[in-house]
Amino acid sequence: MTVQAAATQDDAFSLLTAQAVRSRAQQMLEIGLRDGLAHFRIDPDRLDDVADAVLATIQKAYPSLKIPFHARWRHFSLQGEDRWSRMADRISWPDAATRARAEFDLVIVSVLLDAGAGAAWRYHDKASGQAVGRSEGLALASLDMFASGAFSSDARDPLRVDADKLVAFAAAALEQGFQVSANNPLVGLEGRADLLRRLGRLVAERSDVFGLRDRPRPGGLFDHLAAKAADGAIAAPTILSEVLKQLGPIWPSRLTLAGVSLGDCWRHPAIKAGDATDGLVPLHKLSQWLTYSLIEPLQRAGLDVTDINGLTGLAEYRNGGLFVDLGVLVLRDPADADRSHDVDSTLVVEWRALTVALLDRLADKIRARLNRDAVSLPLASLLEGGSWAAGRAAAFARRADGSPPIKVLSDGTVF
Repeated sequence: MTVQAAATQDDAFSLLTAQAVRSRAQQMLEIGLRDGLAHFRIDPDRLDDVADAVLATIQKAYPSLKIPFHARWRHFSLQGEDRWSRMADRISWPDAATRARAEFDLVIVSVLLDAGAGAAWRYHDKASGQAVGRSEGLALASLDMFASGAFSSDARDPLRVDADKLVAFAAAALEQGFQVSANNPLVGLEGRADLLRRLGRLVAERSDVFGLRDRPRPGGLFDHLAAKAADGAIAAPTILSEVLKQLGPIWPSRLTLAGVSLGDCWRHPAIKAGDATDGLVPLHKLSQWLTYSLIEPLQRAGLDVTDINGLTGLAEYRNGGLFVDLGVLVLRDPADADRSHDVDSTLVVEWRALTVALLDRLADKIRARLNRDAVSLPLASLLEGGSWAAGRAAAFARRADGSPPIKVLSDGTVF
């Protein structure tokens, strides 16, 4: 679906940035504070209640305030054991870049496989004997597949993901790796396999990006990013822009502008820009989560990742649900809580954009209470330390199944 043929690629690329996400989310919040949105009223006084809930969560989980980033790496731990670090630290890597490529391979594939699992699915972890569901279970399943060489075309080098292996990746391989059966159903199995195949084709075609130091592999993005570093440093928003530009074509077709896929970007009539990007709201939730997850491998490889707080909060249902459940965001029509809404509906676009802007305001409140700044408590840590977990807790306190307060019909590539 083409937005506007007269637009330029520069117009499109301007939307593939964290700054575009933040500025348009802020515009949505300002409209809401003037009571100008179609679906939500905003009660800013209730933001203190949210801050209280998040602070309580942080102080319980991280009393030292040493909070890691909200990244996929957290899901590779079970019962206090970091499975990936235990494995990787035992290997004699030829150099730091080799380990970084493997970590990029792992986390890119694991994030792409992290569409919702459904309420019934569980991964039976052999090491612990536990049955683990949701995102954490999907993470362990993908890690075990990676460790077994399921994504490698070289049996002598299992800890890698090769483009040629992904191109022909079958849903049956995921079915086996994710322990799917009639009694353990996993939603969207074929869609996940297709996404891996699309990734494989893209990586194979772009050896100039993904094959600079090795055969084409998703982990080749490490070398592409390292080449963009200046004096050993690269800014987090630059990483995001590259993730969006280089991996954008794998996503199902949505809006395009001047032939450029806009990814997680949607229409809302209230947003004004005065140019070809009028009415467009970029959010880039999954790509930003992937970017957060790429920071640590870059740091381990000796690169300095700067401006981490230049990324935004994530427009997803745990953070967004927190603001609804605690009364900051109020549906104008209460019956909308009982309906299901398309991901491109104005209601969902409003909700997600408001979530991003409100997370910035929440961060300011929490930093002030903890006497921290944006460097010592970036959004990446605020999300991990409190807001996501507080959103989950609020959901389970109000609904037995922990479902979000607003039902969204999604293809699994947004939330």
